[in-house]
Amino acid sequence: MKKFLLTIIIATISVNLHSQEIHKRVLKLMGSRFEITVVSENEAKANEEIDLAISEISRIEKLISSWDPNSQTSKINKNAGIKPVKVSAELLELIKRAKSISELTDGAFDISYASMDALWKFDGSMTKMPSEEKIKASVAKVGYKNIVLNPKDQSVLLKLPGMKIGFGAIGKGYAADKAKELLMKKGVVAGIINASGDMNTWGQQPDGSEWKVAITNPLNKNNAFALLPIDNEAVVTSGNYEKYVIFNGKRYTHIIDPRTGYPATGIVSATVFAPKAELADALATSVFVMGKDVGIDRINQLPDIECIVIDDKGDIFTSNNIKIDSK
Repeated sequence: MKKFLLTIIIATISVNLHSQEIHKRVLKLMGSRFEITVVSENEAKANEEIDLAISEISRIEKLISSWDPNSQTSKINKNAGIKPVKVSAELLELIKRAKSISELTDGAFDISYASMDALWKFDGSMTKMPSEEKIKASVAKVGYKNIVLNPKDQSVLLKLPGMKIGFGAIGKGYAADKAKELLMKKGVVAGIINASGDMNTWGQQPDGSEWKVAITNPLNKNNAFALLPIDNEAVVTSGNYEKYVIFNGKRYTHIIDPRTGYPATGIVSATVFAPKAELADALATSVFVMGKDVGIDRINQLPDIECIVIDDKGDIFTSNNIKIDSK
């Protein structure tokens, strides 16, 4: 899933009465672009704090990576249909929360999507739709209800041979949450963890103002249509206006519905505001898959969560409590 990197509007302020400064570092972690911003007393202290965040993100990557053959996630996948695998309490709880989001979204979000065959190509090489038979076969081993958790022995079992789990639609959000949590415990007064568009904030800028995010329309990305404050919360945008195919006049994006094997249609971006990036990450993908009407209706039923949806015509829709102030 591709994330649009949301533009963070930061005032150019080097020092204020409290001698706090904004420092940031951009680097590649978890195979993606991370931008870590902290408000700190000086550059040396800021670098120490950013290093702490990097270490925490790297720890999370080792825990959830399906590329590392020695990770707990890889061991779960290797033993699919064979036996349960004992895991850390942290990973067990992450999978438990992922299953809860699957229930909440009627399976639009599902970490067992990782077992899907890659039928769809969005690199220009596809010339025709995959057959219905192949699409149906691709989802045969997808299904969060076949992820069995045993809290007593702290184990995870994937019921079906060949079944796999992956955290591509939730992992970076979780890493952003954990990095933020660690820095707050260490006394960092404010900052932003931007994990390739999975963004989590806390505190305020040195002048006391809120962090703000500029929301752009992917079909007119040079013009931000909203500038929204983000106060100790997360914001994630899911979508893709570049990777898609058109068959019979219908546009299919690279985000696949794990329930059907067909690409999601009708939306070019879904931005979700939530208390945690992990939740915002999962729900942004879910809204994209569920579609505008069902997705927004589901968000409206959840406390402290809002969304902005842009459809494939460029029209903008919001959940009930979003207040958009023009930039």
